[in-house]
Amino acid sequence: MTTASKLKQTLAGLKGAQATLKEYAEKARHDEAKATFRGAHEVIGGIVQGLEGRVSRIEFEEPQFKG
Repeated sequence: MTTASKLKQTLAGLKGAQATLKEYAEKARHDEAKATFRGAHEVIGGIVQGLEGRVSRIEFEEPQFKG
């Protein structure tokens, strides 16, 4: 498995975790729990953005890894 493939797999997993955290934040009954889930959602969002940038750069530098 190439580094690009591993990054894309990690990115997909993080996006799934981010979606789950958003759902938990919406369904949480306690304000503290909502804040915790929202905070984690935002942190993962930053990581996702960074990895998306890295994937884009890899695909630009190595076109065979696109797709």
